[in-house]
Amino acid sequence: MIQITNPATFWLTGLLFFIAIFGRYVLFSLLFWWLFNVSMKDQFAHRAVQTRPRKPGQDWREIGWSVLTSLIFTAIALAVIVAYQKGYTQIYTAAQTYPLWWYPISILSVLFIHETYYYWLHRWMHKPGVYRWVHKTHHDSITTSPWTAFSFHPLESTLQAIVIPALTFVLPLHISAVGIILMIMTFSSAVNHLNTEIYPRDFDHHWLGRWLIGATHHGLHHAQFRFNYGLYFTFWDKWMKTESPDFHRLFKEKTKSALGVEDKKG
Repeated sequence: MIQITNPATFWLTGLLFFIAIFGRYVLFSLLFWWLFNVSMKDQFAHRAVQTRPRKPGQDWREIGWSVLTSLIFTAIALAVIVAYQKGYTQIYTAAQTYPLWWYPISILSVLFIHETYYYWLHRWMHKPGVYRWVHKTHHDSITTSPWTAFSFHPLESTLQAIVIPALTFVLPLHISAVGIILMIMTFSSAVNHLNTEIYPRDFDHHWLGRWLIGATHHGLHHAQFRFNYGLYFTFWDKWMKTESPDFHRLFKEKTKSALGVEDKKG
């Protein structure tokens, strides 16, 4: 891990982290936008979850909020690095420090805890007294796109950003596992906000697919507000009966071909 030894190194590290965080967001967003709005537009046009047009200038507003989000993520990352250097975190760099089986378990544990934290945080953010101050910025994007993935009010960005860093103080995590978790987070957020269903027919009933959130699932949250609060997975929505009753119907509709014939599986 980078060693911060003086103010110049601190600010250079911050700049590098901002480039990495914001660049990762731009890379995933641009890639998905190009794939499904340019390269394969005709094949996926019928899979748009929301058909209402996006607001004028919405892309740039979302990118602007995403810059602020990336700055907040950078500041918290720097705090974790300083804490690591002082020996406060459980991050390790030598693979043999813990048994090999712990590596995937640690990643799955963080994803489960993150999902649980986010689900209940998300429901809290929809309370009337909280919503306008914390979550409304994100919901200004009713018709989403990959650019919506990091479009949060700074208060929400901070609340979202603290959980994974907090876990580094209590859970042993290899530095590469932290990187994988952050890549999964960015990838999932881009897919969920794509507004184009990319999963195949019947994937919502597949043994794996029924637990994964995609564009239809999260698009309904932006349209209906009262359902589908999950981040990566659907299990809390299923357990708490907050999954939209329209989800399976809409998923089936969006995974039909442009000619009205259901797309082939896989």
